[in-house]
Amino acid sequence: MKHRLIFKTSLGDEVFYLNDTVLVNFSVGRNVVSTSKLNGGISNNLKSVFNHHLSQENIDYLTDHDVCEYLRKHCRQLNIASEFSTGLITKALMNNTGIVEKRFKSLEVVAITTAGVRTNASKAGDPASYYEENGRFGTINTIVLTNVCLSDETLLEAFMTATEAKAVALSDLKVPSQYSNDYATGTGTDGLIICSNLDSSNHLTNAGKHSKLGELIARCVTESVKQAVKKQVWISPKSQSNALVRLNRYSLDINEFYDSLDCDKETFIAELQKDMKKQDNVAVTATVLNIIDEVRLDLIKKEDALKLAKKIVKENCNSYPIGELLQYWISHFIR
Repeated sequence: MKHRLIFKTSLGDEVFYLNDTVLVNFSVGRNVVSTSKLNGGISNNLKSVFNHHLSQENIDYLTDHDVCEYLRKHCRQLNIASEFSTGLITKALMNNTGIVEKRFKSLEVVAITTAGVRTNASKAGDPASYYEENGRFGTINTIVLTNVCLSDETLLEAFMTATEAKAVALSDLKVPSQYSNDYATGTGTDGLIICSNLDSSNHLTNAGKHSKLGELIARCVTESVKQAVKKQVWISPKSQSNALVRLNRYSLDINEFYDSLDCDKETFIAELQKDMKKQDNVAVTATVLNIIDEVRLDLIKKEDALKLAKKIVKENCNSYPIGELLQYWISHFIR
């Protein structure tokens, strides 16, 4: 990917595409909190931050090499000083980056995000995939820039707000966890960098959800995550408005279901393909799945939920294939 300027903040920070990387060169002094292995934690002497796409060759290389050393090596390729930079890594493509800018009076926030959620999406608290005793690559990576000055504790509060906003984006899109029946709150390997402006005379003390700064951070992150997810894995409100997509969160053996049908399989599938995107069928499916969720979380008794779910399907679903699917899911998950 050639060296190309793609965005410039009001402060003059320049955002470039180059070497499979989105690079942000600072024009002002900044304090930064980062999850990177390179200069991670809180720093106040950095001159740039970046997000880097890993090719399969580089992923194979990292199997036997240190991530921090790889990032230092990549800094040399970018012609930036590794001691004054921090960066995230991901399999997501850099040309699928979402960039969102929000302003209110003199306040400005920019969020720059890449996201892939097909194979690694998970909810906090899902079963772990590995155990570390003595110690993957970021999938939803976000860089947030603001033009105001934040103390270290406020920087961390901004970090918390941005993390919650990422979960909001995935919840809005109904992205399922790949490790449970829940909706995802992120992936198992996300990365985040928040940068404030040390040169600003405007010192803000709150970046939580009640503050205007917190609102702008959350809106920028939420929108940039949605943009990036749509570009990278084609998940959008339109793609999620599908009864089969919704049912997939509670996965069952579909072939076992087809074998149980007392009708022609090809005809059934043809009808199903016509009906699965109809809004009334999506609405009924979502309602039934919500009841299943409530039972799983012990919020509704099973016997009451079973009666209600069957009644909803019987009285509101006019599609034979969708109705059969829903009855099958109900029988397996409310019993």
